[in-house]
Amino acid sequence: MGRPSPSTSSDVPRVELARRAVDNLDRLTRTHSLPPDTRARARTVLTPLATFPELGRQLEGRWAQHRVLLGPWRWMLLLYRLDPDHDRVLVVTIQDARSSPAATTATE
Repeated sequence: MGRPSPSTSSDVPRVELARRAVDNLDRLTRTHSLPPDTRARARTVLTPLATFPELGRQLEGRWAQHRVLLGPWRWMLLLYRLDPDHDRVLVVTIQDARSSPAATTATE
């Protein structure tokens, strides 16, 4: 009985950004002349993943292990994968959906 130890796993996964995702966001901020609060806006979009990790649409093909959310702008894709073994959601990349190599672009 008593209080749970600090090492006890939480029911809510951590939402983390890979270095690549942060670099992508910073690059998009520069190249698209996005406002200075772009990181805060992206954080707002990602916050619900801690409670609803399967919120985003499951992707197919090359990105089949990933899900996607629309970012603060509808052209911005936030791609993430679930990592239940480490109780986290990992945002792996942030892309401009209008670009040809974007994860949601269909290729035959």
